[in-house]
Amino acid sequence: MKKEIHPKYDLKTKAVCACGAVFEVGSTMSEIKNEICSNCHPFYTGNEKIIDTAGRVDRFNKRRAASAKTKK
Repeated sequence: MKKEIHPKYDLKTKAVCACGAVFEVGSTMSEIKNEICSNCHPFYTGNEKIIDTAGRVDRFNKRRAASAKTKK
């Protein structure tokens, strides 16, 4: 590897989740912000939670309902 061209890799970068959980991870960034982590993800918690920031679920349901009407 060439010296002086690679970013500094920090092993104690703080990863902050929207739920408030904070983790220390390795990264070249100084701070990482996540929307979801293992503390609040439905797969790990067992609670169903829909995270829809752009209305994608509603648009999908509308398309599915429209296609069901055309099939009948």
